[in-house]
Amino acid sequence: MSLTDTIVAISTPPGRGGLGVVRLSGGQARAVAERILRFRPAPDWAPWSARLARLLDEAGQTVDQVVVTFFSRPRSYTAEDVVEISCHGAPVVLRWCVERALQAGARLAEPGEFTLRAFVNGRLDLPRAEAVRDLIEATTLHQARVAAQQVEGSVSRRLAPLKEQLLELIALLEAGIDFAEDDVSVAAPDQILGRIDRLRGGLAKLAKSFAYGKLVHSGMTLAIVGRPNVGKSSLFNRLLEQDRAIVTDIPGTTRDLVSEVAAIRGIPVKLVDTAGIRQGEGLVERLGIERSFQAMADADVTLVVLDASAPLEPPDHELIARAREQGRWILAGNKIDLGCRAEGDYLPVSALTGQGVEALRDAIVSESGLDSEAGLITSLRHEQLLSESLQYLDKARGAVEENIPHEMLLLDLYGALRPIDGITGATTADDILNRIFSTFCIGK
Repeated sequence: MSLTDTIVAISTPPGRGGLGVVRLSGGQARAVAERILRFRPAPDWAPWSARLARLLDEAGQTVDQVVVTFFSRPRSYTAEDVVEISCHGAPVVLRWCVERALQAGARLAEPGEFTLRAFVNGRLDLPRAEAVRDLIEATTLHQARVAAQQVEGSVSRRLAPLKEQLLELIALLEAGIDFAEDDVSVAAPDQILGRIDRLRGGLAKLAKSFAYGKLVHSGMTLAIVGRPNVGKSSLFNRLLEQDRAIVTDIPGTTRDLVSEVAAIRGIPVKLVDTAGIRQGEGLVERLGIERSFQAMADADVTLVVLDASAPLEPPDHELIARAREQGRWILAGNKIDLGCRAEGDYLPVSALTGQGVEALRDAIVSESGLDSEAGLITSLRHEQLLSESLQYLDKARGAVEENIPHEMLLLDLYGALRPIDGITGATTADDILNRIFSTFCIGK
């Protein structure tokens, strides 16, 4: 991939619409636009201005009237000259505009190449560039907010002072080695340990935020389990806010897993309605119950539903014990509109009237361990690199405690620095960059 070519791509989603945008970036962006468009009068290419023009076919006939916007380097998305051609959103017109640009000397952009150029040209660091993809792919408003914070540099701002602390420690030890013969004072071991511990605490806190960031980015799974006829499917439909699962008064209506994705407090949650758990009366029902137990094991959170209008039965206690063993779980007592006869500490809800459902949504988000902390990480790659850096810091701490010479200690500190550079992009290999940006859509 040559980053000196002028590239072109459609930057709006496939399909028909009122408008569609074709984007050009590179040193010849204006020249390519002038070859395929007719301006009257001739454009002066004033930065950040829009002009009317006509898109021509090879015979010089008008195909579409367009609006052309010019962004001058370096104050453009890619830090290159960028021309955006807003056509009417007919796919045939957009394809024709791209074909004409290719004939005029442009090259078709690779996936993510516009953002890659923004990174290479210093407009974005790597965490902000990766967040652009997350913002495009957001399916909930909360996901979009988190991604927008990252595009604005929330991760970079948290990481920058930690990297600076590490560089200061490296510089201190390097100076002590360089001027050892001049009796230059170097920090005492307890001071070095204090610096490492402060640095490690900051990195560990950032790495820990991935537990929340992963759920924001990928969502979570909630398995709804309980005995037959306790209202699991009704509660499933209420959380989903649509009638997706079949609801009847006949126990054991649900025989297989039914799943849908809902947004709960801005988090994508895969709701899994399971078969009622009891002694199976047939092969199909026993298979459904086995799948219910498997869904519990696979879920991030298990919602155990009880019939609050009746006393608890032994299967209820068995389910509660199983959910408690498996980890995160919520106990909800349904049918409180019929009165509460069940004893115990449970969240009272009514799938029929909606009473307590908002509190249940809050409990789901709370039990999943979500946090609204800014500057969290949502990338598994970032989490793995931070973990690698923490491992090297642990080695460095052990080296200080064992009075190992500073020359060897520095090897561990440089080892801790490399993964941080891998996040910011300072020392990222080309194959990693290609892997990251190939996941972007073409046109971005």
